[in-house]
Amino acid sequence: MKFRRKSEPTSEPASSSSAAASEDQPTPVVPAEPRTDGPFDESQVQDDGIARVDLGSLLISPSEGRELRLQVDESSGAVQAVMLAGQDGALELQAFAAPRNGDLWGTVRPQILDDIVGRGGSAEEREGRFGTELVAQMPVRKPDGEVALQPTRIVGINGQRWMLRASFLGRPAVQPEEAGEWEDALAQVVVRRGAGAMPVGEPLLATLPEQARRVK
Repeated sequence: MKFRRKSEPTSEPASSSSAAASEDQPTPVVPAEPRTDGPFDESQVQDDGIARVDLGSLLISPSEGRELRLQVDESSGAVQAVMLAGQDGALELQAFAAPRNGDLWGTVRPQILDDIVGRGGSAEEREGRFGTELVAQMPVRKPDGEVALQPTRIVGINGQRWMLRASFLGRPAVQPEEAGEWEDALAQVVVRRGAGAMPVGEPLLATLPEQARRVK
């Protein structure tokens, strides 16, 4: 596991694409129906014997050939990005609060597409293992200030009062038919939503593992 610290917060490329905020009424967490394929809600995997790295809102299983990387804000210590990185690509993960029995991904997907196009990129929908996803050329700013287009495949999974957004980079983005192992890694992710009320579209907090917080 690697930690990269930033002195200033980084911006989420599609932060304007979150659903309009509205209060989610506090209700008890009810176990979801079992799924044959993840990502999973925490209630679906309790006591399953699988070791996972606890990042608060995300629980990540070790994945052979992939390294867990966290980008941490230097001043606040907040985790800004969670990524699995390998030799041929990467998978970036972020979870959001969502309405019960809603389709937040269906709501924000057109907004994300419009945002990418509005910033000079391109995107189109395709059907994949996890449903409708976006295949995009994402505008990103390089260290020298120049803007380049980065191939990105954006997947959204609606869960139990949460939505998980996953962005594939590198080979898994440009060759989705060869990305089975990367998709398997995504399917092992577990989301911990919590029972409290949150505005729809608000990011779920990711935290450093306990052993990392003890390091001085």
